[in-house]
Amino acid sequence: TSFVLLCFRTSLVTPLILGLLLQPPLTELSIITQPNIVLLMADDLGIGDVGCYGNDTIRTPNIDRLAKEGVKLTQHIAAAPLCTPSRAAFLTGRYPLRSGMDAINNYRVIFWNGGSGGLPPNETTFAKILQQQGYSTGLIGKWHLGVNCESRNDHCHHPLNHGFDYFYGMPFTLISDCQPTETPEMDRAFRRKLWLSTQMIGLVTLTAVLGRLTGLISVRWKTLTCLAGFSVLFFVSWFSSYGFVRYWNCILMRNHEVTEQPMVTDRTTSLILRESLSFIERNKHKPFLLFLSFLHSHTPLLTTEKFLGRSSHGLYGDNVEEMDWMVGQVLDAIDKAALKNTTLVYFASDHGGWLERQEGKRQLGGWNGIYRGGKAMGGWEGGIRVPGIFRWPGVLPTGTVIDEPTSLMDIYPTVVHLAGGILPQDRVIDGRNLMPLLRGTVEHSEHEFLFHYCGIHLHAVRWHQKDSGAIWKAHYVTPVFRPPGAGGCYDRGFCPCFGEGVTHHDPPLLFDLSRDPSEANPLSADTEPLFDTVIRQIGRAIEEHRRTLTPVPEQLSVYNIIWKPWLQPCCGTFPFCWCDKEGDN
Repeated sequence: TSFVLLCFRTSLVTPLILGLLLQPPLTELSIITQPNIVLLMADDLGIGDVGCYGNDTIRTPNIDRLAKEGVKLTQHIAAAPLCTPSRAAFLTGRYPLRSGMDAINNYRVIFWNGGSGGLPPNETTFAKILQQQGYSTGLIGKWHLGVNCESRNDHCHHPLNHGFDYFYGMPFTLISDCQPTETPEMDRAFRRKLWLSTQMIGLVTLTAVLGRLTGLISVRWKTLTCLAGFSVLFFVSWFSSYGFVRYWNCILMRNHEVTEQPMVTDRTTSLILRESLSFIERNKHKPFLLFLSFLHSHTPLLTTEKFLGRSSHGLYGDNVEEMDWMVGQVLDAIDKAALKNTTLVYFASDHGGWLERQEGKRQLGGWNGIYRGGKAMGGWEGGIRVPGIFRWPGVLPTGTVIDEPTSLMDIYPTVVHLAGGILPQDRVIDGRNLMPLLRGTVEHSEHEFLFHYCGIHLHAVRWHQKDSGAIWKAHYVTPVFRPPGAGGCYDRGFCPCFGEGVTHHDPPLLFDLSRDPSEANPLSADTEPLFDTVIRQIGRAIEEHRRTLTPVPEQLSVYNIIWKPWLQPCCGTFPFCWCDKEGDN
């Protein structure tokens, strides 16, 4: 019996020893297991604002450390040049056009918490797939992808309906209206027109009443009463929304509950950081996804006193340096929890810096380095080329630079792959898994063509000709800069996508970004022998791409964009919406 037991034990132990001897190195094992995933996204940060991308006057040591300890992408492209569509593409891995999150009009982002547009409930975010794979998923900071559809509390577009277990932050976006001391920013030109119209209607009404009282005008009192009623109704119709932007849009929520209305901006930064660190601490014993969506560096550039005056670039530079400090705090928390080697950290911006954002002589927007254009410009590199950094010690190489076309949409298939999930098979996913490229097992990006939209309008196309190394970019539409040669649309504050403010090019403007990354010298059939061939090839790619598009409801239509009182998130009884639950705590 003892001999039989000995043989039995030997038969059990031998495979175990062999298995231990033959197991792959740690690097391979960590690919198999589910890493923690921390996604850090800046708001309106220009690629030229970061030290490791060439800025030598704004100090970003923590972001630079990420690049030193990981992989830096130099051709990382946003799918749209504005917040709402870019973030929709980031979360879904799809061009925003496919989910109806790109605009047919000039209202190109979500404008109100009380609007009905937003990320459709039938879209599958990477958070939803990771949630199904057992991850704890959290979003801290900015959302800007809608809240409600049909009633005040249906929360159909809310982060918790899109795969996040926990949400703390702004369902909208930070705007200057949130800061009582700042000049209002939201729909500024339209608001001026409404004020002017109100004054003119009021003046007509007052003149008619005075004329009737003095006998100079023969008009019935009933008519005057109707005119006065119309004046009041017109004023109330717009002032009930635009007069209370701070109360309607500048709110903080924890999950489904409004905690501050309006938000107390002096403490917002510390609350966002506290919530982020707390999320890491609460979930350190299981796989987690943290999407820290910074309110920095969007106007009004909320900056704590500790960082004011520290930068040589004024308030904007101070704000970027504070954000970098916050990145450092998150990295320290990961280290403290002994999670550094099991955590993939990613840093990016949602699109390029806002060149035209100025108040007097103060520059409040970012810098896009050598790249032409900026925020809101769908084609020029400055609006869509952003920082992109990955760090995962032991798995990704250190101090590596990759100059291959990649997209913010690539995060979707990358994190789904790492979590062991399966991509949706019932829709087009435009992103590509970046792990082979990041780890150096392949030389080239999987992207051959990238399509650069401004709203629903195709402005430019990039072709990565892998055999030659050329990166061709054809511009079919470009914005008209005002004043001429200024590099931005300073007369409007934003460059438009269509209409009188753009120029159509036939043949398109063609650049080879591998030789001319600043897009300074357009090529022609006379200067480039391959001109006609390249344009034909890109034309065929556009036709093929358009065949993959299917009609979907427009989430940014005028009806979906306008403020609807019955959809307004409210802490209290509408319209008396006010609370400060953070202060109470």
